[in-house]
Amino acid sequence: MSRLLTVASVVCAAVLGIACGKDVAPPVAGANPLADSADQVMSGARFDITDAGLLRAHVEGDTAYFFNNNTRLILRPVRGTFFGSNGAKEGIIQAREGVYDTRLGVLEARGDVMINSIDSKRLETPYCKFDQRLNQISSDTTFFLSEPGREVRGIGFTSDADLSTMRVSRMLSAKAGAVTVP
Repeated sequence: MSRLLTVASVVCAAVLGIACGKDVAPPVAGANPLADSADQVMSGARFDITDAGLLRAHVEGDTAYFFNNNTRLILRPVRGTFFGSNGAKEGIIQAREGVYDTRLGVLEARGDVMINSIDSKRLETPYCKFDQRLNQISSDTTFFLSEPGREVRGIGFTSDADLSTMRVSRMLSAKAGAVTVP
């Protein structure tokens, strides 16, 4: 009987040793640190950016997190429409995240940023910012601009919202279509 008890004890110890030998972390629910530290959280946020009563942009986000007494908003994802001085739509922006500072009037877009102008220009960059006071888009990182018959790759740019007047800081490559000489 003692021999059977000894064998059973050894088997139990071995099973417990194997079970305890696996360092398996307990399951943890995914947490959103922004939601925990935000002053407010809003679903389906929509607002307008104006300058002296003139509509410059309409911005939307699935979720908005408000910080610093509601002067800094983080929108995930962010979508927006830019408007010119005559009120006409100039471009559409989309990104994984947007940060809007109401004091400075600056909207920063991060993560797979795409800006499409009304006249078929398309700008892709990992980061850019829109300054409502200047009605200007700029970036200091890589970008790719495409339009019918032309492609430009570079680092850093400054442009108006419809991508018609663009200053490139550093050109990496450019490709143009056929040029007609009179």
